[in-house]
Amino acid sequence: MKFAAVSTALLAALSLLPWSASAADADAIAGKTKAAVCAACHGPDGNSANAIWPKLAGQNAAYIERQVHAIKSGEGRANPLSETMRPMVVNLSDRDIADIAAFYAEQTSTVEKAPPASISLGESLYRGGDAKAGIPACMSCHGPAGEGVASAGYPRVGGQHIPYTVGQLKAFRDGVRTTDPNKMMRMVAAKLSDAQIQALAGYLSGLH
Repeated sequence: MKFAAVSTALLAALSLLPWSASAADADAIAGKTKAAVCAACHGPDGNSANAIWPKLAGQNAAYIERQVHAIKSGEGRANPLSETMRPMVVNLSDRDIADIAAFYAEQTSTVEKAPPASISLGESLYRGGDAKAGIPACMSCHGPAGEGVASAGYPRVGGQHIPYTVGQLKAFRDGVRTTDPNKMMRMVAAKLSDAQIQALAGYLSGLH
């Protein structure tokens, strides 16, 4: 019962995340042009070739917007990747960010081949969590196929590069990344070991 209550509270808190106010007016066609400078790191269609950079293809627009604003402001994402990206987004307007997010949301994400050694533990954590450790099932917020929940701004995690996912989970665990409302990701990640993080990242890389 306690574990179920944690999962319910997690979902309830995350449901408070705001949907993008500009999403309805976003122009994906204009976003393609505006995203040209992003292609050097994230690829022309949002599928980055370098595994340290996130895939943006198929990511929901609200989530992309929220993260770009966090990087632009310097609040919540104090890490080398964000510092590298900040000069690229500092002059973007809210409309620019919305258009770019709309473009990436319409692209198709590629899927990696999950390392066999990661599948058993990674799937167990993703689909069932760990009741004894108080870790809720990841799919309760990110969906059974890792597609996220676009209407709530929950991010797509399926098909993401392993090094990027590992880095972000550790950043939440270490409190370096604080873009999660009510510290939800930080509270979950704090209970994950390095081995569990690696397994989750590996499993997610092939999830679709």
